[in-house]
Amino acid sequence: MSEEAGAAPLDLSIIIPAFNEETRLPRAIAGLRAYLDTSAAQTEVVIAENGSIDSTLQIARQAAEEDSRFQALHLSERGKGRALREGVRTSRGQVVVLCDADFSMPVDEISLLLRAVDAGADVAIGSRETPGAHRIGEPAHRHLMGRVFNWLVRVIAVPGIADTQCGFKAFRGTAAHDLFRRQRIDGWAFDVEVLFIAGREGYTIREVPITWRYDPSSRVRPVRDTIAMMRELLTIRWNAMRGMYG
Repeated sequence: MSEEAGAAPLDLSIIIPAFNEETRLPRAIAGLRAYLDTSAAQTEVVIAENGSIDSTLQIARQAAEEDSRFQALHLSERGKGRALREGVRTSRGQVVVLCDADFSMPVDEISLLLRAVDAGADVAIGSRETPGAHRIGEPAHRHLMGRVFNWLVRVIAVPGIADTQCGFKAFRGTAAHDLFRRQRIDGWAFDVEVLFIAGREGYTIREVPITWRYDPSSRVRPVRDTIAMMRELLTIRWNAMRGMYG
């Protein structure tokens, strides 16, 4: 849990990384409010904005002013891995959930991840590939690129997991703080790094089938980001060889 003085623990922390998300963030906030209104869990939503040049930070701060369950966390430097690392560091939830701002997974399916943690998983991964999952509207070439990258992930770093890159994951709070304290990569492959460390440390990882809808406005640049993530995969192995993960 967060080590800030006087910070009372909560049931759930939801962390949303947000870089230039002025278009999608208001819809995510509205959906989360509606979801949380149906839950008795004591919850915080941390919007980790980093380096935006649009009105993302203002939207996050307005949400925090209007609803005490929301917090706006501002970081000047970019990087999804960096944003989530800081968001986890400040979180107070017994369970920590990571959600992308596009909410390509229905918001109420957060409950599926929570049930997996309640059933004993230390890490629950929203999966688009396990039996029972549904992918909606994804172009064939994007799916193919994702499967090629996953093959590389399984060969180089994390065997046995069909979908490491879905942006929806839940962690037992103690596991989240331990894993993200060790996490080093600021870019896209932070997911792989966290799961790599989790596997080394013996944490229980479970994939949970979800319904996932392709978003044409996705920030992923298929060629450039895939090349960058391949470099980061090799960085993970190099970091492990140097003993950087403890």
